[in-house]
Amino acid sequence: MSTADDPLAPVAEALFRPMGVKGVYARTALYVQVLEHLEDYITGLRDPHAEIMRFPPVMSRQQLEKSGYLKSFPNLLGCVCALHGTEASIRSAAERHETGGDWTSSLTASDLVLSPAACYPVYPIVATRGRLPAGGAQFDIEADCFRHEPSAHLDRLQSFRMREFVRIGSPSEILDFRERWMARAPVLAAELGLPHTIEVANDPFFGRVGQVMAVSQRQQALKFELLIPYTAGAKPTACMSFNYHRDYFGQVWDIRDGAGELAHTSCVAFGVDRLAVALFAVHGLDLQRWPASTRAALAL
Repeated sequence: MSTADDPLAPVAEALFRPMGVKGVYARTALYVQVLEHLEDYITGLRDPHAEIMRFPPVMSRQQLEKSGYLKSFPNLLGCVCALHGTEASIRSAAERHETGGDWTSSLTASDLVLSPAACYPVYPIVATRGRLPAGGAQFDIEADCFRHEPSAHLDRLQSFRMREFVRIGSPSEILDFRERWMARAPVLAAELGLPHTIEVANDPFFGRVGQVMAVSQRQQALKFELLIPYTAGAKPTACMSFNYHRDYFGQVWDIRDGAGELAHTSCVAFGVDRLAVALFAVHGLDLQRWPASTRAALAL
């Protein structure tokens, strides 16, 4: 999980326990304590009209395929596979392991995938409700997510928690939502005592076609990120993102406003684990020595 010359090694050893796979860790009591207070802090930022949903770490494979994820990020996706067939065939596959064979060769895909982002399940749910009410819709959602990018670095976990505030409505409502959050984010970072910048960004689209998509996304300024350096001089880590999808999900799921126009969507994503690690990396492991403003914001 860490090396001797890694400045975050003491942080990693205090907060996580290895589980045999890079980027997948058990959390210690110290980490969970701060994570829970951070979650409460984010809850305090929620719009009182937002509908609350919490999603499991898996979602419908068919729904994710329809959302276009395979076109953009096929290298990051994790599919839930299982042993299917008769009792004899399943038993035969399981027993193959006992003789040194590869039981996984008998696996086939199920109808589930690991959720790569918290917001994907909310759009088909909204679509089943018919046209949006006046003023659109807002959601506070969360899920434990997975992206297949094994790394020993604490800012690149494979399994991580993502919290999102999602807005669905007219273009003007969506742009107003994102602009207000981009103005609010520096205040949030300052309250937590975290150095930060906000910069235009792009998603990690896959392959050569993805490079073109990334350039287009940046040129249209559809994505911004709140960047926090874990240590002085380190490359900053994206701990929040502010995303404008235009009418993409409106088209995919036929989500329409009261006038019948395709809805636009935006989400503000909190990398909860990344923010928690940032707090420890910047302020240290002794919570009593954290800045008073940070302790007050987190009610520690």
